[in-house]
Amino acid sequence: MLLDQISPACDTLRSAVSGAARALLEFNRRLEQILQQLHKNIPVRDTEFSTQFNAFCAQLRKEQDERERFWTQARTDARACKPADWTGELALAAKGFNSRAKTLSRATDEFTTAYDLFCHNYKSFTAAKLNVWLLTSCQNDFANLTGKILFLAREIAKHTDKNRGPYVCG
Repeated sequence: MLLDQISPACDTLRSAVSGAARALLEFNRRLEQILQQLHKNIPVRDTEFSTQFNAFCAQLRKEQDERERFWTQARTDARACKPADWTGELALAAKGFNSRAKTLSRATDEFTTAYDLFCHNYKSFTAAKLNVWLLTSCQNDFANLTGKILFLAREIAKHTDKNRGPYVCG
């Protein structure tokens, strides 16, 4: 069943986004230290920063491209289902997916916050070329993909809830 595939994929994406946010916060911390060293005319000790940051951005972009293919297919498969296919028996799984999509949204918000912090510091960094444009494209893609997943989750939950029928107290 489609929900059996997309629910764990949503958890995996949330975990990846959260990990990327933590990594970006660490890069931000390192960048702040570098900026302080440059401001004080102290030789920069973190000589691997640029290389590691650029590798991080390239890997993040690659992983995001792979995820995009999966989610594009999942949305296509979900749209191929008729509203009646989302039976009431799937309501609990659909609500679970909806909940997972909401936690993904929070993780994406955390990544956006880390991205904004990094970009604020990056504006005054000219010592090395960083592939911030890759980071920007990933941040935009995370936000867009999360929006699409949230919409998909709401639609599936709406259809399954509608097909559950009226609740009878008994």
